[in-house]
Amino acid sequence: MPVQAIGAILPAALAVALSPFPLIGIVLILTGGHGRRNGLLFAAGWIAGLAVLAALGVVVFGGTDEPDSPSAAVADWGRVFAGAALIVWGVRKWWKRPRKGDRVEEPGWMTSLGDATAGRALLLGVLLSAANPKNLVLTASAAASIIEAGAHGADLVVAVVAFVLIGSCTVLGSVGARLLGGRRAISFLDGVRRFMTANSTVITVIVMLLLGAGVLGDGLTGLGR
Repeated sequence: MPVQAIGAILPAALAVALSPFPLIGIVLILTGGHGRRNGLLFAAGWIAGLAVLAALGVVVFGGTDEPDSPSAAVADWGRVFAGAALIVWGVRKWWKRPRKGDRVEEPGWMTSLGDATAGRALLLGVLLSAANPKNLVLTASAAASIIEAGAHGADLVVAVVAFVLIGSCTVLGSVGARLLGGRRAISFLDGVRRFMTANSTVITVIVMLLLGAGVLGDGLTGLGR
């Protein structure tokens, strides 16, 4: 059932969408020169990268709908390790967070995004979605959930498309705001960027801990069947 599959992938898709760095990156691109063109190219690259990841995940975990199959066991153990890794990642991120009074600066690679070429905007979208370790874990978990929900054929395609669109909603929303709001949207998007930059650690930690606990719990539940 597509509804059941979409419900299963919703937490992972939202975690992908709420990643601070891609949102900061797209806002910097949109508020720079050729913002509309580069924003569309970044969004296209992001969607393409996430779609490829999801498709590969569905292929790899194609046998997880059989609880006693080796694929199901691999998926469950993978969830256990991935969930634990997300929790450790979140705790480590919090431990190394900037302390009060520390100046929070954007990474060096972000500072020149406003002047990015068309090719760089497209490539950056692909890399931030497909080469992001967190996205790899979340997409693999979502792919396994889609198969376990019994989605096949058209239902499988609908679930994958839903994952990609939900995981891209913040990027697409930012591009839509820039296209529809014109120059007036720049101040709003810049405010979003400043908020995400200042609170990126807290947002990342919360997402990692909640998703890590959920993925770990699903893995342990599967192993106990």
